[in-house]
Amino acid sequence: MAVRGMRGSHGSNMADYVEEQKKSGRKTDARTVRRIILSFKPYKAQVILVLIAIIVTTLLGLINPLLIQRIFDDAIGKGNVTLLIIYVVIMFVTPIVSGIIGVGQSYLNNRIGQSVMRDFRNRLYNHLQSMSLRFFTSTRTGEIQSRLSNDVGGVQGVVTNTATSIVSNLSTTISTIIAMVLLSPLLTIISLGLLPLFMWITYKVGNVRRATSKETQKSMASLTAMMQETLSVSGILLVKTFGRQQYSQDRFEQENQKLTDLEVRQQMIGRWFFMFIGTFFSVMPAIVYLAAGWQIIHRVPIFGAGMSFGTIVAFTTLQSRLFFPVGQLLNIQVEIQGALALFDRIFEYLDLPIDIKDKPNALQLKPEQVRGEVTFKNVMFAYKRDEEASSDKETGQEERELVAQSNPISPLAVVHTPEEPAHQTLNDISFTIKPGQLAALVGPSGAGKTTITYLVPRLYDVDSGEVEIDGHNVKDVALSSLGSLVGMVTQETYLFHASIRENLLYARTDATEEEMIAATKAAAIHDRIVELDDGYDTIVGERGYKLSGGEKQRIAIARVILKDPRLLILDEATSALDTHAERMIQAALEPLMKGRTTLAIAHRLSTILSADIILVVNKGEIVERGTHQELLERNGLYAQLYHEQFSQLPQEEGVA
Repeated sequence: MAVRGMRGSHGSNMADYVEEQKKSGRKTDARTVRRIILSFKPYKAQVILVLIAIIVTTLLGLINPLLIQRIFDDAIGKGNVTLLIIYVVIMFVTPIVSGIIGVGQSYLNNRIGQSVMRDFRNRLYNHLQSMSLRFFTSTRTGEIQSRLSNDVGGVQGVVTNTATSIVSNLSTTISTIIAMVLLSPLLTIISLGLLPLFMWITYKVGNVRRATSKETQKSMASLTAMMQETLSVSGILLVKTFGRQQYSQDRFEQENQKLTDLEVRQQMIGRWFFMFIGTFFSVMPAIVYLAAGWQIIHRVPIFGAGMSFGTIVAFTTLQSRLFFPVGQLLNIQVEIQGALALFDRIFEYLDLPIDIKDKPNALQLKPEQVRGEVTFKNVMFAYKRDEEASSDKETGQEERELVAQSNPISPLAVVHTPEEPAHQTLNDISFTIKPGQLAALVGPSGAGKTTITYLVPRLYDVDSGEVEIDGHNVKDVALSSLGSLVGMVTQETYLFHASIRENLLYARTDATEEEMIAATKAAAIHDRIVELDDGYDTIVGERGYKLSGGEKQRIAIARVILKDPRLLILDEATSALDTHAERMIQAALEPLMKGRTTLAIAHRLSTILSADIILVVNKGEIVERGTHQELLERNGLYAQLYHEQFSQLPQEEGVA
């Protein structure tokens, strides 16, 4: 089956990226930090305002500790009541002004941080939207969701607070140390003598935190993927129908316990070290009191002349002011190392190359200018294998086999081993479908029929050869233009968890009510919709599970009719319908297909008999082509398939 080879190239790209980062050593950190800093560039003016506010509040914070010395030595010591009142008033006003500035700074800080987070989410989402189908068929949906939510959310605190916290605490630390040196250089040396050792230990603790943070996010991504797979409608149906509730619960609990242990470990890394730092700073004032008090009592100028009670109080006040910013700076180093691990994961996705993208000055084909001729010229294509694909490594063989039985086209259904040789899915495919023709693709399962239809809208790119629309290579046509030209209806209908109206208008947001109703009438679903309690405003549920298979399929067909594309691709669009509904839709599709090329993967005799040309696909090659009668007369593979599957059935019935 073709899907067995549906492996992405992104995994190898990501593996190469990670390996390159490992080889680059500390250059990785520098590059990551530069990219983080560049993300603040659009908000340069606001950042400057925040920095000014930080400097002002830092300087204001020095006023009160220094005034304490003046109050003790000049006001109280000399009995100057007027000077005492002035100093006290200043001490009242200073924190009020500082607080007002701090509120403004906090608002700007949060506004900048949240804007940067919004930009990261937008960039990541837009980049993922640009990735080819190959990426999504080889990546677990939960892994993608984890990168977009857990990883981006994990760096939110760092982006929002860390940058300003570093500047604020650093400026506070520097200004406080300067003030301490002015009061007593020797006491300052005694107080801060062990700070370099603390900084070195903090650096080591940060490296451990970074490694643990990466492992934690991987576990979180795995848990998210597991929840997405087993708690979706399709997943829970699979779990219940195979009676694997206990198996799923055990797997979840095991991964959840692993995540819990990692989270605890991450939070506890360095806690003993920071407890020691806190204790050290707490006892330092006592050491200052002892040393300075000894000098004053014995009148020995050990720490410099002029040591007074005011100096001691001011110095210890500055010491206490220093404790918080220094502790924050040391702790921030650890937090940054953990955050860099998350940024690395985000940038891994942002750096994944987009393998299907527009060429410079790509053609914009307007639907009204397109006749709809589709040509394949010597097309070769193979799905790429990826030994690093997460679905092989993180999903058990037993679960993949269960998924394969329930849904063979699921990415989890890939059960090959990495040692399998690559499979050439399409080999030298050439054909032309003229405007207005219905071409039916017929052949055994896994022959490559669906792959052929995927190449027209560039869901994949050919390895060699050309796919053309009206003589234009699809690689030269803008993807947005291709998207407006091609309409697809597949067997596995996807509806958003929204109203019927929203699902229909997804094709054309500017469609009128009359156009929407005309499309549903053409698809023979309007009468059923108006019978529902909320009519067109009825919520269809997750993946449309509140509707029957036939109702979902007809809504999907109505959506394509509303789009009014020049090219139709039908992967047996009526396979889920009963005979009566199919007849109505076949009649509705006939006028829609006039003047449009229709490429249909056919499993029903009615579709095959109405085709202008039948392409018989086997093992990635077109082995026969012609009309129904011509192919029967050749007595080849088509005749064999017809006699085995179709000849005993009336025209309106389906086949397996």
